[in-house]
Amino acid sequence: MRILFLIPYPSGQAPSQRFRFEQYLDILRQKGHVYKLAPFLDDTTWRILYQPGQAVRKALGILRGFGRRLGHVLAALRYDFIFVHREAAPLGPPIFEWLLANVLRKKIIYDFDDAIWLSNTSEANKMAAGLKWHHKVESICRWAYKNSCGNEYLATYARQFNASTVVNPTTIDTVHLHNQVRDQLALGPLVIGWTGTHSTLKYLLPLVPVLAQLEAEGFEFEFRVISNQPPEFNQPLRSLRFVPWQKATEIPDLLTFHVGLMPLEDDPWAKGKCAFKALQYMALGIPALVSPVGMNTEVVQDDYNGYICRTPSEWHQRLRQLLTDSAHRQALGAAARATIEQRYSVNANTPNFLQLFS
Repeated sequence: MRILFLIPYPSGQAPSQRFRFEQYLDILRQKGHVYKLAPFLDDTTWRILYQPGQAVRKALGILRGFGRRLGHVLAALRYDFIFVHREAAPLGPPIFEWLLANVLRKKIIYDFDDAIWLSNTSEANKMAAGLKWHHKVESICRWAYKNSCGNEYLATYARQFNASTVVNPTTIDTVHLHNQVRDQLALGPLVIGWTGTHSTLKYLLPLVPVLAQLEAEGFEFEFRVISNQPPEFNQPLRSLRFVPWQKATEIPDLLTFHVGLMPLEDDPWAKGKCAFKALQYMALGIPALVSPVGMNTEVVQDDYNGYICRTPSEWHQRLRQLLTDSAHRQALGAAARATIEQRYSVNANTPNFLQLFS
């Protein structure tokens, strides 16, 4: 079987690619399948994409991407399956997908892990927002051989247009990557942590007063934020420490956490989130505190492997509890790790992933 992966970004860089299909590539190879990764963006454009300015270089990089993508479509004749992650091109109508499905008659596996049919404009992408053509998702779902969706909310949307839709959750490689567990009983400074990209830093804002209250009550802890950009809060926190995200230190940095946070707003976009932050924390034996939004309530079981926090007072109560009870953190962390191994690991999901290509 030959598979062409049409992907937005260079391999090994973007979390959605790394944790949705790149970690299955060795398994595909071991099964005797042949694949090729075909990114839209080159390395140079990817490095500057979310930096301010450099509009001309970004535009030229996008144009080069369209040229490469046309070559990929022409090469698709040699492949049995075309795996499209999110979209074949970031701007404009789904021309490439239409050619693949309706002219070349190729079997498209359409994979997405966000509610990408909705507009979700940030400062980084507002210039291109009008060209995103969000409503193309409906058409691609309809043309696909199968839709691969990160959770049931996304799958429910896709099934409106195509019954051949499966839930393929974002998963964690508990053997080769997230293969350590936080010792919650070890001595050292307590760390409340969060990791994510600049686009999701906004979800932390409602928790800043909660953390400030804990500081005022005399709790000694570090609030560690791992991201590609430092946070800008409207209230100072003496506990705040910003750590730039680096792939090389991703796991050691996460293992400094005692508690992991995943707050979300309850809106249609957030409902499409695949609880990725919580999955990462839990795989490392770190209890996750999450908002009751979307897949969070499926992954986190209250008072078993973490906590679901609905109000500022609940966030405050649970953080106080976990900052003072290392044995409870250890028990929650062990249950969290077991949850990931049983339901959201690469090992557990491999048969489901391979079934996409049947």
